[in-house]
Amino acid sequence: MNIDNENVLAVRPTKTIFRDGDTVVKLFNKSYSKADVLNEALNQARVEETGLNIPRVLEVMTIDGCWAFRSDFIHGHTLQQLMEQNPDKFDYYLDMFVDLQLDMHSRTCPLLNKLKDKMHGKIEKSDLDATTRYELHTRIEAMPKHNKVLHGDFVPSNIIISENGMPYILDWSHAVQGNGAADAAYSYLMFCLSGRKEVGDKYLKLYCRKSDTAMQYVQKWMPIVAASQSIKHIESEKALLYRWINVVEYE
Repeated sequence: MNIDNENVLAVRPTKTIFRDGDTVVKLFNKSYSKADVLNEALNQARVEETGLNIPRVLEVMTIDGCWAFRSDFIHGHTLQQLMEQNPDKFDYYLDMFVDLQLDMHSRTCPLLNKLKDKMHGKIEKSDLDATTRYELHTRIEAMPKHNKVLHGDFVPSNIIISENGMPYILDWSHAVQGNGAADAAYSYLMFCLSGRKEVGDKYLKLYCRKSDTAMQYVQKWMPIVAASQSIKHIESEKALLYRWINVVEYE
């Protein structure tokens, strides 16, 4: 299949995302796990049933021997783009961002994988020493168990505001069910890793106020989400992630 470069929306190390009429096709590399592709499509289809505004999965297929799936194309701009283009409305968009996350956390989807299982698995794959891994596993087990829908990569670039002003949440490859504070900790971490700690601090205060959550409660998840992020082995992130992970040694 020949993909017109004008229709390419994003290129990642393992996939290419392109527009095809009123749909979007996410095309994965041949080396990408079929099980992971099918799991992502299944996650998105399951979350559709919660009533959240997300693109519908329309088809799972292969293209030239590579797995792919097709979803609705949403005309609009990402929330990240709108924040950058309209700095005077930044607080308005950040408020929308938190409200969308809390609306998502108000939903349940019993067939999604569990956050606890995902985090245990990632920690075991990390390069952390056995003592730190043990402390992190113990911390996970001590956390209250919830069954909220969690996105797993909830950042402004994964939200599209359509031309009629309707927000849609994209990219459900990391979706699980579990404790909403973990999702908030990950969003905060992503702001910090992108060099926007001041935005992260503002986000976290707003999230905690709107959800009536103690900031310390979210912070207890931060070493866990930092450890899960560390398995990507991104050198520029290493120093910050290990500072967060090492907090467990002093608590």
